[in-house]
Amino acid sequence: MCAFLLIILAAALSLNFISLRYADRIDAPVLRAILVNPQEERHQKIQTHLQDNLNLMASKLGQMQAQLLRLDALGERLAESSGIQARDFSFKGAPGQGGARNDLSSEDLSFSEFSHKLQELSNMLNERTDKLGALDSLLRYDRITKFVLPSEMPVETDWYSSGYGYRIDPFTGKKAFHEGVDFAAEAGSPIKAAASGVVIYSDHHPEYGNMVEIDHGDDLVTRYAHASKRLVSLGTVVLQGQKIAEVGNTGRSTAPHLHFEIRHKDKPQNPSKFLKKPG
Repeated sequence: MCAFLLIILAAALSLNFISLRYADRIDAPVLRAILVNPQEERHQKIQTHLQDNLNLMASKLGQMQAQLLRLDALGERLAESSGIQARDFSFKGAPGQGGARNDLSSEDLSFSEFSHKLQELSNMLNERTDKLGALDSLLRYDRITKFVLPSEMPVETDWYSSGYGYRIDPFTGKKAFHEGVDFAAEAGSPIKAAASGVVIYSDHHPEYGNMVEIDHGDDLVTRYAHASKRLVSLGTVVLQGQKIAEVGNTGRSTAPHLHFEIRHKDKPQNPSKFLKKPG
């Protein structure tokens, strides 16, 4: 019995050796099917499993490359918006890296470790994309806010001929509240929009004379009065600094000047809190 078992064991080991060593030289179809097919099937399954994993990793790598392209474009836009010099941040090439070679502590990555690192990198890219996107939105909002707030001087002058608040009315001689500021300027001087917006009034007013009103959103309106000529019509979209009228002496006025008001929810605001005076 022992001898019989040893013979069977030797035959099995011999067949296994032959199937591995001389599988490609076997001509007998039946014997080849018995010996080779199981090895090929196992090898094919391993190859299929590896190919599936490689396809999955290639897809993930392609997504990460697309994310990096978006991050590069976003980074360049943010650098330009914030005024950072192009030489300080370069998004065209890979960052410099280096260090001393250390063969003692270096190890090859296993497939599972590589897959885990790839997933970590993908998560980091998603997080950075969200944060940079939020920062880009804040910067855009800040830039837009600068254009829609009435901060630019409507005429080129350095002083008021009459300020905001209570004063002696030049026509009645009584104390009265002045809801804007008066800028003394020569007739025909350009009147510019203090901020971007939409013209909601452009007509002749009994007291303000030729008057233009611009809506800047959020219930914020600027008023330009006593003009000699109006250059914009109702519904016109104007940009900050755009010429909208010319200084005049129309309406309830004693001499050529611009009466300028800033109103929020139809309540007058002190223009000095908004305007940036030259210098």
